[in-house]
Amino acid sequence: MKFIAGISSTTALLCLVSWQGAVQNNAVSAFVAPKVPTNTLTHLFPSNNDITNAMRLETALNAEAIKITMPALSSTMKEGRVVSWLKSEGDAIEAGEAIMVVESDKADMDVEAFEDGFLAKIITDEGETAEVGAVVALIAAEEADIEAVAAGGDAAPAPAAEEAAPAPAAEAPAAAAAPDFDFSQLDMPALSSTMKEGKVVSWLKGEGDAVEAGEAIMVVESDKADMDVEAFEDGFIAAIITDEGESAAVGTPVALIAANEADIPALKAYAATLGGAPAAAAPAAAAPAAAAPKAAAPKAAAAPKAASAGGRVVASPLAKKMAEEMGVDLSTVAGSGPGGRITAGDVTKAASGGAPAKKAAAAPTKPKWQPAEGVVAATPTARALAKKAKLDLASIEGTGEFGRVTADDVKIATGEMKPKSKVAAPGAPAPVELPDGLVPFTGMQRAVSNNMVATLDCPVFRASREIEMDAFNALYQQVKPKGVTVSALLAKAVAKAIEKHPIVNSSFRPEGTFFNKDINIAMAVAIDGGLITPVLKYANERDVLELGENWKELVGKAKSGTLSPDEYNSGTFTISNMGMFGVAQFDAILPAGQGGILAVAGTQEHIVPCKQSVLGLKKISKMTVTLTCDHRQIYGADAALFLKTLNEVMMNPSQLL
Repeated sequence: MKFIAGISSTTALLCLVSWQGAVQNNAVSAFVAPKVPTNTLTHLFPSNNDITNAMRLETALNAEAIKITMPALSSTMKEGRVVSWLKSEGDAIEAGEAIMVVESDKADMDVEAFEDGFLAKIITDEGETAEVGAVVALIAAEEADIEAVAAGGDAAPAPAAEEAAPAPAAEAPAAAAAPDFDFSQLDMPALSSTMKEGKVVSWLKGEGDAVEAGEAIMVVESDKADMDVEAFEDGFIAAIITDEGESAAVGTPVALIAANEADIPALKAYAATLGGAPAAAAPAAAAPAAAAPKAAAPKAAAAPKAASAGGRVVASPLAKKMAEEMGVDLSTVAGSGPGGRITAGDVTKAASGGAPAKKAAAAPTKPKWQPAEGVVAATPTARALAKKAKLDLASIEGTGEFGRVTADDVKIATGEMKPKSKVAAPGAPAPVELPDGLVPFTGMQRAVSNNMVATLDCPVFRASREIEMDAFNALYQQVKPKGVTVSALLAKAVAKAIEKHPIVNSSFRPEGTFFNKDINIAMAVAIDGGLITPVLKYANERDVLELGENWKELVGKAKSGTLSPDEYNSGTFTISNMGMFGVAQFDAILPAGQGGILAVAGTQEHIVPCKQSVLGLKKISKMTVTLTCDHRQIYGADAALFLKTLNEVMMNPSQLL
């Protein structure tokens, strides 16, 4: 480096900082000239303001910023307006503390902070609107970073940030490079055609366990049911990326399997990079010995980390199981896995007394959010009501989250609202506890909801008819001791009617009508937390005894959540039976991809004329059925003829045997 005569070393150093920033912006062509004319010195050496801005930008890029985004306060909300900021720039905030009031398409609601920090910059001012997901404010983790984070939120430094990105990106491949030994990646499978993500219910194998191809290693909850997932190759579970109870998108890695047991430590370090965690000193170890990547992984695992974060013990399922069996307290064990995760080996060492003792964790200083000293926690609406009623908020006991005073608390204090009774009056029945608030959908409930919405695009019509049931009921009493249910017998009757009217077993295609060669009858079954349709395949070809046994098996699987996809999504015609509930008549919603669904109501007794009877009357049983059809390929006459044939089959059920 050569310095220009007459310029101090400090000035030259500042120029070097500015020159480095200019290099990143491809603007240093004049700087490399061998000779510097005096009259161009001001162009070569930027002003103090330029140097300050460059250093400010560098600091802003390195500062840690926590983004506050516009939340979706309702299912239909697309944008929100900031009514008021409850905190100002520079104020300290705590997790759970309300920081702003947002007006959605439903109501005004408080928005709380999820992390501690300092409000560095407000991007969306009061009265302004932002789309859901847009950044409305920035939070600095440390007070010293407020100015840097605020500078990073400006739009001006964007080009420099884009040009600066390649520098750290050059190091990323070394940190996340795939190991050079044999291993396989276990991804979240698509267990149904509508599945977008799956939740790991349980791991049947733990880290370090040997697995064989075809062996079940985990249970996944899809949008239909819980299903086992098998390994496709032999090996050893090296790292579990998605823990029990966590969800992952279809196709994302949930575990890594090592071909050789000796490669497990190195694969754990690689798994840490997939999970977004730091590689635990692996890059530093790999720099002096780039030719031996396998040796870097054991060094990364040699420094056990604390296994608990915020009081939660992070351990593999196998480690938890072994700790329970061996009587080992996991909170005293130092984990050697990624991110300080406790492995089965750590538990074994702790049980034998060979593991290093974990340092006692400091007691949490803030077990829950507390308002600042002298501040009464209350919602904005509660503050407005209290001010109007001239009440001191400190005199009102808050019943909201974290003890905040709510609008109802103020109304109770003013007498506008009666307090909720918690104790029943003497002699009166105990009050019924009803559910309150939002209960998130399960995967199955979400799938049912989406399927129902999909049917809105299909033009349908409905046709109803009464079916005489006396002969059918007599046949059922004969086969009932053999294990045949009404559902199986009904599926057989419908399948026989479909044989004569295959159009109701068809489905619509943009090019025309698609006829299904097989008659697979799907029967709607209500289970805990959802609805599913097990399928009796080839119902027209099988006898009722076989159908009865198959149906009993399918219902058992449906209730235990173990149906395979082919057992619930291969139906060509659906029956929904609510007769056992005494329903007189109802309409069923046509499933997407099918041409017809039959709603079966309860059997009722009727008095009808009869010439052979003494009084000219007799009592018969009738059942009302309603057929819902896709009107794009099935017409009213088709439905009427099908129901007529079904009535004939039910009145002469001997052909069902």
